[in-house]
Amino acid sequence: MPSGKGNRSGETVTMRAARNDGTLRRLLSFVVKGRVGIIVIILICVALTAVASVTSGLFISILINRVITPAITPDPITLEMPGLEPYMSNLITIMCVVGAIYVVGIAATIIYTQLVAIHAQRIMAGIRRDLFAKMESLPIKYFDTNAHGDIMSLYTNDVDAMYQFLGSSLIQFCSIGLTLIFCVALMIWTSIWLFLIAVVGAVIMFILARYMTRLNRKYYAKQQKALGETEGFIEEMMSGLRVVKVFTHEEKAVQDFDEKNNELYEHSRHAMMVGNIMMPIMNNIGNLMYVIIAAVAFIFVYFDVSNIGLQSIQVLWNEDYDMALNVGAIVSFLMYTRQFFMNFGNLSNQFSMSARALAGARRILNVLDLEPEVDEGYVTLVNANVAEDGSITETDERTERWAWKHPHKDGTTTYTELKGDILLDHVDFGYVPDKIVLHDIEIYAHPGQKIAFVGATGAGKTTITNLINRFYDIQDGKIRVDGININKIKKDSLRKSLAVVLQDTNLFTGTVRENIRYGRLDATDEEVEEAAKVANAYDFITRLPQGFDTMLTTDGGNLSQGQRQLLSIARAACADTPVLILDEATSSIDTRTEAIVQRGIDQLMAGRTVFVIAHRLSTVQNADAIMVLDHGRIIERGNHQQLIEKKGTYYQLYTGAFELE
Repeated sequence: MPSGKGNRSGETVTMRAARNDGTLRRLLSFVVKGRVGIIVIILICVALTAVASVTSGLFISILINRVITPAITPDPITLEMPGLEPYMSNLITIMCVVGAIYVVGIAATIIYTQLVAIHAQRIMAGIRRDLFAKMESLPIKYFDTNAHGDIMSLYTNDVDAMYQFLGSSLIQFCSIGLTLIFCVALMIWTSIWLFLIAVVGAVIMFILARYMTRLNRKYYAKQQKALGETEGFIEEMMSGLRVVKVFTHEEKAVQDFDEKNNELYEHSRHAMMVGNIMMPIMNNIGNLMYVIIAAVAFIFVYFDVSNIGLQSIQVLWNEDYDMALNVGAIVSFLMYTRQFFMNFGNLSNQFSMSARALAGARRILNVLDLEPEVDEGYVTLVNANVAEDGSITETDERTERWAWKHPHKDGTTTYTELKGDILLDHVDFGYVPDKIVLHDIEIYAHPGQKIAFVGATGAGKTTITNLINRFYDIQDGKIRVDGININKIKKDSLRKSLAVVLQDTNLFTGTVRENIRYGRLDATDEEVEEAAKVANAYDFITRLPQGFDTMLTTDGGNLSQGQRQLLSIARAACADTPVLILDEATSSIDTRTEAIVQRGIDQLMAGRTVFVIAHRLSTVQNADAIMVLDHGRIIERGNHQQLIEKKGTYYQLYTGAFELE
């Protein structure tokens, strides 16, 4: 396979740029890694195909010089035509050899095309798997700062562009390159002077291809970027279509889409114009050179000057070989010329087509190069047996009791029972280091306590919960769970100790039972149904057409918002964690459903440490502590009665003097 090495003067800008940033090299590493045997077989078959494609000219020359010309040339003495019979054996031999070569070529073509198809699909499956695995390992920040449609464009447009390169363009480079090598060898063998004329045409074609490929690379890179942005906008508008229609912004949405679509159109238009014009130009240059070479060959033969200056070179081949052109040599050379320029043009076209693939590959490789979510924790969550004296031992069986396994530098290991004691100690945080959004946050949540956060939008309520599960890391201060700094706890263990119910429910394609079991994949059917009962979702589930086996699609579009929220709460109940985070869990449901959900939440909260974010102050009145936030600071704290007696911000919110926005 091409490696990007060799004669640099023969590289296009696209290939050189791709090599310099490592894109081409890494693409080739996907091709070769662990599959050297298949690559060797493919290259052998491609070489056989290339040989079969260029040998026709050689056999035409032999056929003309050894069969046709002698058969139609009269005897100089008798002037009689010798006829075909004396040369029949030569004709049969030539036909058999040609037939055998083409059979081998056809077989080789079938073999390598099938192997390439299988191999390319295997490579793309691996790339998609690596890309998805990388996405799963990235921090939440990546998804907060990149449009979902742009991310999906990686899996569709960019992966498809890579497949076109790996499944088509790459093997074409090999086939065309080998064919050109064989053509050049035969052209030099036939007539070095005519070959030098062909080189002039090749140089012209190379200069044009180099210039046009530079343009194409730029336009294709812009096209892929604009395509991702356009698809991101489409995904955003489709998911928010109800909002668009409610506010009658259909025309504005169309206008915004037209702007992005027109930008994509312009970049695509330029890319396609340059790409589509290259092949016709190359073909016509090839046709022109074909005519020029035919005319020069006629002059050489007519004036018998084709072997001038070749006497010294002649020895390199064979002293008895006649270097002078004849009819057979001219016909074969013209066939080589046609193949040479056709393949040279195809090679230039493949470079142009590969520009899109390399632009898409670069976007994918940029994602694969992103740093995964850093996890330096070493404290893990394990199943535990807790004796009457409080001693803890680790077990492989599920005991419904958990402990933090804490290895120490001296080789000892201690176990701390998971209870859900949460401490935020003078925490400062900013999404970017120079812009702090949380200032000196102090929160104490003992096991079984309910802590509520209230405040205007943007006050920092959700940000605090994102810090507890380490979606983001703090700039200063400490966060402890059961006395252990969460930086020491492995993130997956920390998050297994938490359950989260968000305002925006996310249900996956699957049955109701599978969506609830998502909270704990090893939950039994009985535990799933018990979780539904805890969340007060059991009654409506059993009234569905197939009950717990009812299939949900499109984020549970066949359920009401309240029903989707109940399933989300049931999922948290199934997780059965000691810490529960409720982020506006009842804000999007009606008052009647809220009462049902609230009863389920009350059952779910029993014995657990709970953090509640709520706009409706009626849902937090029974909280053990209420934190009132404003611009990233806790300005008031206390229970409902204490805060009412203070007659501060909470009192004004509760009495309606202020409103949460």
